Amino acid sequence: MSGKRLNNIFMIVAAAVIAFGAGVFFSDDIYARIAVNATALDKDQSQRYSEILEKISELDSVLDTYYLEADNIDPDEMMDTLYKGYISGLDERYTAYYTPEEYEQLMNDSQGVYVGIGVTVTTDQETGNMVIVTVTEDGPGEAAGLLEGDTIISIEGESVQDMDLDTAVSKIQGEEGTEVTIGVYRESTGETLEKTMTRRKMDAQTVAYSMLKDNIGYIQITAFDEVTVEQFDNAVSDLQSQNIRGLIVDVRGNPGGNVDSVCSILDRLLPEGLLVYTIDKNGSKEEEYADNEEVLDIPMAVLVNGDSASASEIFAAALQDYDWAEIVGEQTYGKGIVQYIIPLSDGSAVKLTSAKYYTPNGECIHGIGVTPDVKVAADENSASDTQLEAAVSEVEKMLQSD
Repeated sequence: MSGKRLNNIFMIVAAAVIAFGAGVFFSDDIYARIAVNATALDKDQSQRYSEILEKISELDSVLDTYYLEADNIDPDEMMDTLYKGYISGLDERYTAYYTPEEYEQLMNDSQGVYVGIGVTVTTDQETGNMVIVTVTEDGPGEAAGLLEGDTIISIEGESVQDMDLDTAVSKIQGEEGTEVTIGVYRESTGETLEKTMTRRKMDAQTVAYSMLKDNIGYIQITAFDEVTVEQFDNAVSDLQSQNIRGLIVDVRGNPGGNVDSVCSILDRLLPEGLLVYTIDKNGSKEEEYADNEEVLDIPMAVLVNGDSASASEIFAAALQDYDWAEIVGEQTYGKGIVQYIIPLSDGSAVKLTSAKYYTPNGECIHGIGVTPDVKVAADENSASDTQLEAAVSEVEKMLQSD
């Protein structure tokens, strides 16, 4: 490693340490930028950052002197790893640092258009494993033989054991036409498999729907992206044109998504009123309300399970608190905290847990989850969907009592 390269790395690190040390300042806009004021550091902070810079300088010297591949070091990759390590030092599973490329991909994903392999993944609450919960029909994942329930163990040979979910997703996705290799463990057969797939552009179809018996509508929501609102509205409108009498909304396996999207969907269903509110570290409260005069006042049930998380829990809890739907299934995941994604000046970003959210009745379900009104465990040995059957039964009871 040349002395010039060492100096470049040292200066980049110095700037990074000063920037991170200055702290994060949030405005009303959740996409507030980092405010840096190096001259505002107190004596103790300045001493600490000087020690950090000295340590980095010492490490660079050791690398330059002893590391066999010193001439092949990629300074940009070293810096990205440094930033990721700094944030991971918080030891909080929902925080993450994103490179400019990862952040751009993340923003594309939230809009519902992405380049990937057509699978949805979540984090298993008990094991911490990344599990595939949906496989898109006709997508690269389905063509390669990936199945719902497969546990992802590696991406391009890199273990995902300590990897943030969003980081893993960004690694699975990439440029259109490029290949990605995913390692999975399939519990049903005990196999460990590697699947190589070609990424392609995919429009996220987050809503599927059909009409069940007795004119009971069924809508499945697999994620709350920006496109989900329009897809849900179209589904409801189509079902209404078929004289829908009751509705089942299925958010089993839905890991969450955009809070604005779930609130817009709730606004289509509920009367005017509080939907959810958050409280940040300073005690500041932010409330989201339904203000649409149109409501869907028909017998309704919501299907949930242990993989229904975050925005899915906001959805189920609001309908439960208003006594607008029967919640059917299993205890939900229990993620009652909110992450804000904050862009940085160089195009990168950091995701931080910044608030807790509360249901309309003032309950914080973090670490607890939403308790179903009708508890029904999934029966893996049954050829039928016992939870869906229970939801249909609940809606039928409501129809009969009207």
